[in-house]
Amino acid sequence: YRRFARDLCVVWLCTAPSDSIQGRRITVRGAIVALSRNRVIGVAGQLPWHYPADLQRFKQVTLGSTIIMGRITWDSLAHRALPQRRNIVISQQRRSDVECFDNIEAALTVIEGDTWFIGGAQLYAAALDYCDIVDTTQVPDTVEARDAVLFPALDAARWKAGPVSDLPGDPRLKLCRYHRTEP
Repeated sequence: YRRFARDLCVVWLCTAPSDSIQGRRITVRGAIVALSRNRVIGVAGQLPWHYPADLQRFKQVTLGSTIIMGRITWDSLAHRALPQRRNIVISQQRRSDVECFDNIEAALTVIEGDTWFIGGAQLYAAALDYCDIVDTTQVPDTVEARDAVLFPALDAARWKAGPVSDLPGDPRLKLCRYHRTEP
């Protein structure tokens, strides 16, 4: 399990999001994801597990920030924006129920402050080039399903795993942040 944890961790820019340099708050741009031992992040448009402590942490980390998601993730939320966050969907289809952009670059031009990419797999794969960190919650489940959706493998030459720790409130879940090692 340690090897799994080492291979799938997230990277912080170099500090915690509340830190500052010369009095200026550091802005975070990262991906946040819960994934299984075999990198599964979803099955049939839904999370294949339910860990309340992980959901609470997701809320705590993303409150007050912009969250960017793909259309399937938006659909899985029943087209309801997550409160106290700016919700953006990346989709080629115009939508009237949420702020929508054709691509990540266009969305990033209008965002100020912390930004979190929250899924799904296609969005994560495209967004990793824009991330400074990848914040992972590793669930103990191994999910085997024909329609399982996987988080992209992180290139060890580009991402360095931080320390692994237990999630407060549920020690079955492991937290790890990967930090970008190259620009």
